[in-house]
Amino acid sequence: MALEPPLYGEAERTVTEEWTAVRMGSGTVPVLATPALVAVMEEAAVRALEGHLPPGQTSVGVRIDVRHLAATPLGMRVRACATLVSVEGRRLTFRIEAWDDREKVGEADHERVLVDVERFLARVREK
Repeated sequence: MALEPPLYGEAERTVTEEWTAVRMGSGTVPVLATPALVAVMEEAAVRALEGHLPPGQTSVGVRIDVRHLAATPLGMRVRACATLVSVEGRRLTFRIEAWDDREKVGEADHERVLVDVERFLARVREK
């Protein structure tokens, strides 16, 4: 099964206490933490691949260059939209943007690599 850009995926979360910079240890204010923004962005990329990978294959994140542009307060939603922009062998490149209910809050370039699940997990178990 060949992957052909563009593919699109979205993920959405509401900012709760557990997603704040205070709770995640990435800051001292009760707003969406950058690690939480990264998580929703990666989820959007994973969703873009749903239904396009053969059984036994998945992708793992290997790089993300994220810009957190604006704060999102508790209770507000954040939505990430990922677009698969290139495929080079097993390496997939995504462009991701995120918005809250008022404005664009983040953008990222993200790389994922296709892996065979069983082979990947066998290597992890060897550690």
